[in-house]
Amino acid sequence: MKRFSGPIPGQSLTTTPKNSPWERPPEISDPEEAIQMHITRLSQPDMLNSVLDVVELEEIDLNTIVKGIVRGAVYNGIHSIDVGLLVAPVIHEFIKQAANSVGIATEDGFEDKGAKEKQRQYSVSKRAQKMLKEMGATPKEVLSEAPVEEAPAEEMTQGAPMEAGPQEGAATGMAPKGLMSRGAM
Repeated sequence: MKRFSGPIPGQSLTTTPKNSPWERPPEISDPEEAIQMHITRLSQPDMLNSVLDVVELEEIDLNTIVKGIVRGAVYNGIHSIDVGLLVAPVIHEFIKQAANSVGIATEDGFEDKGAKEKQRQYSVSKRAQKMLKEMGATPKEVLSEAPVEEAPAEEMTQGAPMEAGPQEGAATGMAPKGLMSRGAM
């Protein structure tokens, strides 16, 4: 998609009202009818195979797929956003059950990946503590046995030596230097 190919702000106000499908009343206003329409559409072999291919090959989570289906229906004027919010869980479960029935592993897309990683790290930490306890060692003993390398003092002060401040310069006999150092006024 080209960077500046989208509509400009206010462009919809210059077209004929109710020209787009989402500007007109939706075709379906009952959530049960909308569920029936989506399930019937997704039950078609071509459509179901396409959705399952996306789940399996593209590894896109179900939440993203369902959002796309619902937004497409809203865009085409089939149902409103409100009805889409009501039917989304049913569509999600239908696709999940269809994928599970053919042996495709699915990811819901609701999990917080950061929290999942923290949980994994916590589990690893707990297993390590348990193993250390079984061995009769404590974490302090293990840490004290590990060699600790200290950097030489010369490497710690990289670059030019630090300049003394006004009080430090008087104590060491060095005159303060630098842009921000001022003599007594």
